[in-house]
Amino acid sequence: MPTALLSVSDKTGLVEFATGLTELGWNLISTGGTAKALRSAGIKVRDVSDVTGFPEMLDGRVKTLHPAVHGGLLARRDLPEHMKALAEQKIATIDLVAVNLYPFEETAAKVGAKPEDVIEQIDIGGPSMLRSAAKNFGAVTVVVDPADYPRVLAALQASDDDLDLRRLLAEKVFARTAAYDAAIAYWFGCQRSEIFPERIGIPLQKESSLRYGENPGQRAAFYVEKKGDGIAALHQKGGKELSFNNLLDLEGALFATDPFEAETCCAIVKHTTPCGLATGDTPLDAYKKALACDPVSAFGSVISITVPVDDETAEAVSSLFVECIVAPEFSAGALEILGRKKNLRVLEGRARWREHSLDYKRVRGGFLAQERAARDGNEADWRVVTKRQPTEGEWWDLRFAWRAVGSVKSNAIVLCREGATIGIGAGQMSRVDAAFLSVHKARLVGNDTRGSVMGSDAFFPFRDGVEQAAEAGVSAIVQPGGSVRDEEVIKAADEYDMAMVFTGKRQFRH
Repeated sequence: MPTALLSVSDKTGLVEFATGLTELGWNLISTGGTAKALRSAGIKVRDVSDVTGFPEMLDGRVKTLHPAVHGGLLARRDLPEHMKALAEQKIATIDLVAVNLYPFEETAAKVGAKPEDVIEQIDIGGPSMLRSAAKNFGAVTVVVDPADYPRVLAALQASDDDLDLRRLLAEKVFARTAAYDAAIAYWFGCQRSEIFPERIGIPLQKESSLRYGENPGQRAAFYVEKKGDGIAALHQKGGKELSFNNLLDLEGALFATDPFEAETCCAIVKHTTPCGLATGDTPLDAYKKALACDPVSAFGSVISITVPVDDETAEAVSSLFVECIVAPEFSAGALEILGRKKNLRVLEGRARWREHSLDYKRVRGGFLAQERAARDGNEADWRVVTKRQPTEGEWWDLRFAWRAVGSVKSNAIVLCREGATIGIGAGQMSRVDAAFLSVHKARLVGNDTRGSVMGSDAFFPFRDGVEQAAEAGVSAIVQPGGSVRDEEVIKAADEYDMAMVFTGKRQFRH
């Protein structure tokens, strides 16, 4: 009779799977808690210690690390010398292994988890059995994911010697153990505050297949670091499936509203950069102010709102063609209203970055890794560099402009008034062109630039950007400073009686 070894941390579907195996005449071997769970369900099982001849040792650290287990898994059935060696050592073959691993990732992610508790969740025997069985997939079926129990049982019940299935299951094993080891290595690096270790493993899981990539003809898929984290934590309440570009724009919209999480804020994003961003007294107020910045570009946009969306806001949004909207919550009426737009993707919840997560940029042959930019509004290094101090109202708008410009593609300039962008110059090769574009876009929709403030993501290399602002009637500017021509730039601001604040911090976004 064939033999299966079952040793699982996640016992989802275990009893049903074991019952199916016993009905097919399989012998079952198991360990510790798994054996206990099976016996409680009335399933006959043999302890692994009966197979090895040794009891479990060291508080369960040593259970299956024995030739009687790994010999039974690794022996090639088509090699007589392998089978002879097993017979000489009185080792029986093991034909199926179902193992899932100690919950290391979940334990390490707990706030305040003690290092000794995390270390105890590093599985040793489990990965070893999985790898042995997967290496010998030609003869051994290996199951690491409980979701695969039904199809494995179905194949066995049909007496289907499905080599392709066993190969696929082996692939899943090596992907899982690689991700598991990567998580362990990352945790150890964090313990010594090493942000950039010599090697980085990025364990990713496929969340979904996508219809295509940025353009038709490019195959694509969405991978996540952990199920239920980040964007994958959002719940889709309506609309078509998310596309590749939807996901990119969704990240851009969330990035734009991140600094305003404690306020009522709305970002309207196209091609990952805002075409309108505003705070308001209500979500409707914020949405209307954001839309007023560039209503033409808002067609086909992705919208992020930081507070629950009510019926009134939903009615306003539904009058515009929108690809996707995300908010912490939607009223029942809002869902009904937005649901009338069958293609509008409605996403509910909060999508946060994992603690200590790095920012990656793909280049040919590798990745660039960097710390995520702090966008906490820290003004410790801010200083007024002009003769004129900003007024109270200008200070309020300058703070808003500085947080807003950080989400715009560089070179970036924003014009702002009363907690809203009124003109955005994004992605220009020269800063003076970005300044010109921000003014041009504002005037194009009838926004008065006089008395507005300007935010720049990097320093002005020449005074021409200030002159462009002065011509538009801008009264104050916030920028990092740091140019070799800072004195010329400051002098220009003084000549036009503008207030200028240096933040000492650049906010490039490539």
